[in-house]
Amino acid sequence: MRIIRIIILIAVITLAAGCGRALRTRTVPVESAPQEIADEASPAEAVPETAPFGNAALAGKPEDADEAAARLWDFQDATTWLLGDINPVLFNNPPHSEWYMRGYNDYQPEQEFMARLKNKDIDDLTITIVLGTWCSDSRREVPRFMKIIDLWGFPREKIRFIGVDINKIAPLEEYSGLDIERVPTFIFFEKKIEKGRIIEVPVTSLEQDTENILAGTK
Repeated sequence: MRIIRIIILIAVITLAAGCGRALRTRTVPVESAPQEIADEASPAEAVPETAPFGNAALAGKPEDADEAAARLWDFQDATTWLLGDINPVLFNNPPHSEWYMRGYNDYQPEQEFMARLKNKDIDDLTITIVLGTWCSDSRREVPRFMKIIDLWGFPREKIRFIGVDINKIAPLEEYSGLDIERVPTFIFFEKKIEKGRIIEVPVTSLEQDTENILAGTK
């Protein structure tokens, strides 16, 4: 009984910490509910010393739509993480398509700020998005931001997606220069010089914060 209470306490503390806490160990916190895979319970596993990189992160995952829909995904499982430079097409595939498409379709940006964004000069603007697919804040904010991007008409090819592990580390040489402490982080560059960033959650809304950054008022 004492062991069960300790496990539950660890799970509660982990969930409360959010996506800004950098862990010093490389083990996945024990979940209060076990992962279910094809009607078979799977115990919590340690985070591998070297997590899977990029598109290879989903190796071995089911591609059949019915099988994927029936699966209860555990995004703390390192084999689901997307690391390094991410091709956003992967957000349309299981296990990420469920949270991505739901967040994208449900979000309705405020038209007042979208109208202002459409009047901005974006020729010299690029955006870098640093996210963790294990992070609930990333899974909420990134689809919403991409809805804004598409309604705005901002070219997707001018956006770089970088995936990090649970310690906020990405397998990229230049990554440390971005000074990432929390995810998601949306960084706006004008002529390759940082103009501003949205960190973890917007101050007002994603569209208003974006417009404020580009207007130089944030």
